[in-house]
Amino acid sequence: MTAVRIFLEVLLVLSSIFLVLLILMHKGRGGGMSDMFGGGMSGSLGGSSVAERNLNRITVAMSVIWFASIVGIGVLISYA
Repeated sequence: MTAVRIFLEVLLVLSSIFLVLLILMHKGRGGGMSDMFGGGMSGSLGGSSVAERNLNRITVAMSVIWFASIVGIGVLISYA
């Protein structure tokens, strides 16, 4: 039980760090760090670029991992 809890806590810390970095890479009002990776080179009208869509998908996946690790730690604490 302790090994699972340690694994979930390490997963929580790593996913938190990556989630912060991914959120900072998103484009804000005046552009963001995603412009460095081709996010600002979109020529379509009103559509987001492939880089922004992939960044959104990765951010959502990382937030699901972050949430699942918090729920897992909570379940382990409540039943231990």
